[in-house]
Amino acid sequence: MKLKHNDIPEEAIGIWESVAAEFPEDTLEALNNMKREFPAKKAIKRDDSEWDYIISGDQLETMMAKGEHKKLSGDFKNKKLRIKKPLDLGIDSVKQYSGYLDIDDDKHFFFWFFESRNDPKNDPVVLWLNGGPGCSSLTGLFMELGPSFIGKDKSPVYNEYGWNANASVVFLDQPVNVGYSYSSSSTSSTAAAAEDVYAFLTLFFKTFPEYADQDFHIAGESYAGHYIPKFAAEILKHEERNINLKSLLIGNGLTDGLTQYDYYRPMACGEGGYPSVLSQGECQSMDGSYPRCASLIKSCYNSKSSWVCVPASIYCNNVMIGPYQRTGKNVYDIRKDCTGNSLCYDELDWIQEYLNKKSVMSAVGAEVSSYESCNFDINRSFLMNGDWMLPFHEDVPAILDSKIPILIYAGDADYICNWLGNHAWTDALEWKYKDGYSKKQLEPWMVEGKEAGQFKSHANLTFMRLYQGGHMVPYDQPLASLTMLNTWINGKYWSNGEEEKSQGRLDL
Repeated sequence: MKLKHNDIPEEAIGIWESVAAEFPEDTLEALNNMKREFPAKKAIKRDDSEWDYIISGDQLETMMAKGEHKKLSGDFKNKKLRIKKPLDLGIDSVKQYSGYLDIDDDKHFFFWFFESRNDPKNDPVVLWLNGGPGCSSLTGLFMELGPSFIGKDKSPVYNEYGWNANASVVFLDQPVNVGYSYSSSSTSSTAAAAEDVYAFLTLFFKTFPEYADQDFHIAGESYAGHYIPKFAAEILKHEERNINLKSLLIGNGLTDGLTQYDYYRPMACGEGGYPSVLSQGECQSMDGSYPRCASLIKSCYNSKSSWVCVPASIYCNNVMIGPYQRTGKNVYDIRKDCTGNSLCYDELDWIQEYLNKKSVMSAVGAEVSSYESCNFDINRSFLMNGDWMLPFHEDVPAILDSKIPILIYAGDADYICNWLGNHAWTDALEWKYKDGYSKKQLEPWMVEGKEAGQFKSHANLTFMRLYQGGHMVPYDQPLASLTMLNTWINGKYWSNGEEEKSQGRLDL
């Protein structure tokens, strides 16, 4: 079919027309949404008197200029952090903070911080990010790894395996218009979001210097496989900073689409440890489709143009994910059918109802008129900006060279960001110790005397497969998840610096 769109570069017209020939409806929808501005969340800003702390980036800039504060790299003008101590909601007895980072009085990022239950003066700080793109990190808080879950009765249920057992954890709703965050404009790229997250962390640690010297780790899942490498690269490019970055943890992430999309067929067809959910003919069809998918992703990697990357997403998602979706199986857990809402988990509805309670919104200082667990407009905005297929694994070698350890972990029942693909991209990664890492074999990982997964580690890169875990490992395997975190932040999985010693079997 011939497409009429004045903005398509001449070199991309052939790609669009070839994809449109197979998927005309998706292609036309994509063209209609390219560069579209999606509606903003409705919100009313609270008076400054309602906040316990307000730190102004302008004041920080003035202090640095006068020599009254050590120099911090970055632009903090027109940025402000508003913080309150939430009223008791029965989530945990530890110290908590919630509030907003304001940028240019237009972007407003919501966060919720929980101190460690153990030793908050010495325990590390973890930033948690959910993916989507467009899903609130408060879903991770209340469904996976926070101090409490939200139960069917829409009230908190204590989580003994919360990740704040031995670390303070901050949950950040980003990009804007996700969760309690809001703006009259939109963010549609991971790179733009990275600058905002750096500003948030700088002002947070300026406000609470008692946490600034402690080890800081960034963790997240799914589309955070995009976010985390870019956010870490943004932090590391600022030599004068107050962020003591020590490591990264990416769970069931999408980081290198070219490699990972090759593993949808094996995972769906019985090679990932679970029975095949597709027929032999469907599996053969996926094998036949991948070369075209790979060609499109390579073009995206080379050009990094939305006009090339968007058709790659349309084609590859249809041919590599579509056959699985049509079975009715849960894309986040190959063992289950998709039931309930469009995201297959009733818990997301319970969380959404809880976080829309006026009493909860008032307690934490939320300013939006309503909360959504996932904002699909944001998802479309990132997709139509070409962000989905960009090669974020390219940021990883420099991070490793900076001696920042990285853990790539994956629940082995997930389909959408499956363990086979995550294992494969770490093996394929071009970095200083590629040969040594790729030669390592997966070894048993033991938790309380039982094999809970497999891992391999070389220099400062580690991959871990967790048995019987879906896309959201802490939800399915809370004990294994917490054990993994505690072991990792204690530095037990990686060698120091550039050493290449074997890690051996770990019994925990």
